[in-house]
Amino acid sequence: MILYIVRHGETDWNKARRVQGFSDIPLNEYGRHLARQTAEGMKEIRFDLAYTSPLIRARETAEIILEGRNIPLIESDGIKEMGFGAYEGMCVTGKEKTAEMEAFQKFFSDTGNFVPAEGGESIADVMERTGSFLRELCTNPDLQGKHILLSTHGAAMTAFLNHIRGNLESADFWKWHVPANCAVTTVEVKEGVPAILEESKVYYKEPVKRWNIE
Repeated sequence: MILYIVRHGETDWNKARRVQGFSDIPLNEYGRHLARQTAEGMKEIRFDLAYTSPLIRARETAEIILEGRNIPLIESDGIKEMGFGAYEGMCVTGKEKTAEMEAFQKFFSDTGNFVPAEGGESIADVMERTGSFLRELCTNPDLQGKHILLSTHGAAMTAFLNHIRGNLESADFWKWHVPANCAVTTVEVKEGVPAILEESKVYYKEPVKRWNIE
């Protein structure tokens, strides 16, 4: 089994550095451009099926990559973005820091001590559901030998890859940084065991944009 895991293209909230989480924000035109460039770069890759987060930014990214192919696209909450509850919609950059902004920024700067906002998920929550999805995927006998696209999100993708690395400590959650928009990581699964073959490949020419807390 080969997994091609992609983070969705850019949204207006990505550009504005707003916390998205479960908020269902569509791709912007630049995000669609990144997805089209990714589709072009992956056009020779065989896909047998695809899974997507139910959020529109991930689903649209998958639809663009798979355009013109008759590939089943399955929605799964297992690779939905981490929910941030009351933090969603908040801008996390700017010179003036509010107490709420300082509390959220622990998600990146002091992840082991991050406390979810009301209605939000913890690091343990997102690790649990992405881990369950990964185990079910790798042990499904019907999927052995398949080439599968997974369209997901920054935190969910990081959690998913941390399981593969065996990096399970909340304090080390961002050890390998936030995946760029439309970055693709390739994973091979042999006898139920996943291993990363290639990480954070981009198929567009623009400089890779990363999320930085200012």
